[in-house]
Amino acid sequence: MTENAHPSGLSRPLLLLMSATCGVLVANIYYAQTLIDTIGPEIGLSPQSAGLITTLTQLGYGAGLALFVPLGDLFENRRLALLAVAGTILGCIGVALSTGPATFLLASLVTGICATGAQIVLPLASHLARPERQGSVIGTIMSGLLFGIMLSRPLASFAADLAGWRSIFYASALAMSAIALLLLYFCPQRTPETRLSYSAIIASVWRQFRQHRSLRMRALYQSAMFAVFNLFWTAAPLQLLGPMGFSHQQVAWFALAGAGGALAAPLAGKLADHGLIWWTTLGAMLLIVLGFVGAGFAAAAGSFIAFAITAILIDAAVQLNQITGQKIIFALSQDARSRVNAAYMTAMFVVGASGSVLGSATFEAGGWRLSAAAGAAIGAVVLAAFLLFDRGASSAE
Repeated sequence: MTENAHPSGLSRPLLLLMSATCGVLVANIYYAQTLIDTIGPEIGLSPQSAGLITTLTQLGYGAGLALFVPLGDLFENRRLALLAVAGTILGCIGVALSTGPATFLLASLVTGICATGAQIVLPLASHLARPERQGSVIGTIMSGLLFGIMLSRPLASFAADLAGWRSIFYASALAMSAIALLLLYFCPQRTPETRLSYSAIIASVWRQFRQHRSLRMRALYQSAMFAVFNLFWTAAPLQLLGPMGFSHQQVAWFALAGAGGALAAPLAGKLADHGLIWWTTLGAMLLIVLGFVGAGFAAAAGSFIAFAITAILIDAAVQLNQITGQKIIFALSQDARSRVNAAYMTAMFVVGASGSVLGSATFEAGGWRLSAAAGAAIGAVVLAAFLLFDRGASSAE
C-alpha cells in the first residue's frame, strides 16, 4: 500500500478533498442566517422582508436537490461538481457585490441551487469506494459536510465583526476557487451508463420512493431527525441570548462547541460497515430523546457546559442516523444512486425545514422548556415508529 493509499479505495488526499468540498459548498446556505439584522438594512430590505435573505437560499437548495442532483445519473460527475462549484462562486461574488435587494436575492437563489453540488460529490465518492468500506467513506465526507454547516454561522459572525458581512462571501468564493482547481486535477471522472432523457430522470426520482420501502422508511427517520436538529439550532440561540444572557459572539462559540457532533460521522460509517446499522439507528434515536431531555434540565440549571454537551449529543445522533441511512440507500441501486439520494435528501430537507418554524413557535409560546419538550416528543415518536414498523428496512443489504 502506498503512502497515499487508503483501505476505502480512495486516496487519503482525495477523500479529504471531497469532504472539504461538501463542507465548503453547504456552508454557503447558512452564512447569512446570523447576519440578517446587518444585511437587511444595508441592502434595503425592510424588517418584515428580511427573512427572504435566508429563505431564497433555502428554496434554491431545495430546487437544486430535486432538479440538479439527479443529473449525477446522467452526466459525467466531475464536470457536474465543477459546474456546481463555479456557480456557487458566482453566487457568492454576486451576494458580496449586491447593493440592492433584487441582486442579493437572485445571487442567493443561485448560491442555494449550486450548493447542492455536495450531493453530487457524495454519490460519486460512494461509487469510487470499495463496497465493504462505503460506510466509512460516507461518514468521512458527511463529517466534512456537518462541519461546514456547524462552522458556517460562527465563521460568518467572526468575519462580520472583523471585516464586515461581505467578507465571508468573498472568502468563500476564494476557498471554492481553490477547491475547483484541486477537483479539476485530482478528482477522477465517472460517466454514468444511464441513457435516459432529463425528464425521465426527474420522473424516476419519485419512482424510487414507490419502489424502495427502505428509502421511504429511512427518509422518514432522517426527516424527523433533521427537523429536531433545526428546532434545536433555532431555539437554543434564543435561549442563550435571552434567559442565559449571552452575547452574539458567545453564541458563536457555543455553535463551535456543538460542531463536535460531526466527529460521530466516521464512527457511524465504521459501525455501518460492520453490519450494525439497526443498533446504530436505535442508539441515534435514543440519543435524540435523551439529548433534548438533558437540554431542558441544563437550561433550567443555567449550565452552559451541560447545554453544550447536549448540543454535541443531538448533532451526533443526527449524524449517526444520516450515515446509516445513506449506507442503506446507496445499496439500493448501482445505476440510480444520484436519484435515490435526491429523493432522500429532498424529503429530508422539505420536512426538516419545518423544524426551524417549530423552534421559533415553541420558544415564543413556552420558552426553551416547550422547545425541548417538542424535540423530545418528536424523537420519541420516530423511535416508536422505528421499533414498530421498520421490519427490515434498516438491515444492511
